[in-house]
Amino acid sequence: MTRQQEPSFRESVDLMFNRAVALMDLPPGLEEKIRVCNATYTVRFGVRLRGEMRTFTGYRSVHSEHMEPVKGGIRYALGVNQDEVEALAALMTYKCALVEAPFGGSKGGLCIDPREYDEHELEQITRRFAYELAKRDLINPSQNVPAPDMGTGEREMAWIADQYQRMNTTDINGRACVTGKPLNAGGIAGRVEATGRGVQYALQEFFRHPEDIAAAGLTGSLDGKRVIVQGLGNVGYHAAKFLCEEDGSIVTGIIERDGALVNEQGLDVDEIRNWIMSHGGVKGFPNAEYVENGALVLEQDCDILIPAALEGVINLNNADKIKAPLIIEAANGPVTAGADQILREKGCVIIPDMYANAGGVTVSYFEWVKNLSHIRFGRMQRRQEESRHQLVVDELEKLSAAMGNSWTLDGSFKEKYLRGAGELELVRSGLDDTMRIAYQSMREVWHGRDDVSDLRTAAYLVSIDKVASSYRAKGL
Repeated sequence: MTRQQEPSFRESVDLMFNRAVALMDLPPGLEEKIRVCNATYTVRFGVRLRGEMRTFTGYRSVHSEHMEPVKGGIRYALGVNQDEVEALAALMTYKCALVEAPFGGSKGGLCIDPREYDEHELEQITRRFAYELAKRDLINPSQNVPAPDMGTGEREMAWIADQYQRMNTTDINGRACVTGKPLNAGGIAGRVEATGRGVQYALQEFFRHPEDIAAAGLTGSLDGKRVIVQGLGNVGYHAAKFLCEEDGSIVTGIIERDGALVNEQGLDVDEIRNWIMSHGGVKGFPNAEYVENGALVLEQDCDILIPAALEGVINLNNADKIKAPLIIEAANGPVTAGADQILREKGCVIIPDMYANAGGVTVSYFEWVKNLSHIRFGRMQRRQEESRHQLVVDELEKLSAAMGNSWTLDGSFKEKYLRGAGELELVRSGLDDTMRIAYQSMREVWHGRDDVSDLRTAAYLVSIDKVASSYRAKGL
């Protein structure tokens, strides 16, 4: 099969949507309403930089307003185009429905390479882009709430939030206009790690079900599993770090823009991250084998493959060479529709993107709620919780003394038990619960229907049914 037969990212999303709705009994009109993008706004604005006027093109697409506000990131990349933004907005609709975040789907993008501009220039560009969107209510706490995506982060979200608040000085909920902000600008603990943490929780839940582990041809737990990560950005880094440090997995390969690193004994994720930050790539890293053509490492033997960067990295050209029995899509659309079919026929289990990387939007939901409630999580109950736990410990220590101290409470137990849950612990707890429940809803369809053979179709069925139910409840 040639590259020319490869469907585009948007076509891949449509193909997967079609495969799911063919198994549903939706009226044609409602099916079309869910499929199509409601609106896409294209903006071209000028910013004076380096002594000349430069024009930039940006997009904000709203896929579905079955729930409002709509939610979705803003990415900065040269490849941003309308088709990509609309496909990502559709994925956001399904993703939010799957994890029960009360949002419709949206997405934004700006055609720009952020590495070509210094911080002050990026701030000027970001503020002007935010102004163009906000004055059309495409940034608004109750209508459209952006978040970080590829090429953007906390810094850009803080600029956008400040720009919105400058334009809406009396909006008491102004901070809720965007999520993914720094903590000192109304953000929430755990947001930076959220998508990678969600990938970890998704894998933990997968490995709680022997039937699912067997479907991938694997055994045991995450401990000792060999992992290859494609993309050591925010998502790939945190997923790899948590899997190594907390679950005992071994990262044997890391793929980046300028090549890949391989070490069957395991790679130090933090060392490599620091090397990339100071050297701009993985080349030259001393404690691993360097592979110049990083894409080849996708095809190496491993237990779990985590594509965590771009769309379409697993496609018709390499799908039949992929050896990993389990793929978890930490990026949006890393497996094309054609490759998905090849991998399924090989028996590979794919944990789909709309579920696997939903940690980001889940914790964004928590941040939005925090901004609307104007109080950090844990502030009201933490000390009361600690006081109640102290009562239990005091009684146990009295019992220990009455028994002649023949047994005592372990010091580490006391420390953990007496510490009340702060915002970070509550965020992680809420994210873990969300990822567990969403996975269980998928696997129930996966194993409960003879006409559903994979998790992706199951995820689409669950999410589309929830969107359809919302539209029906509105009377459409």
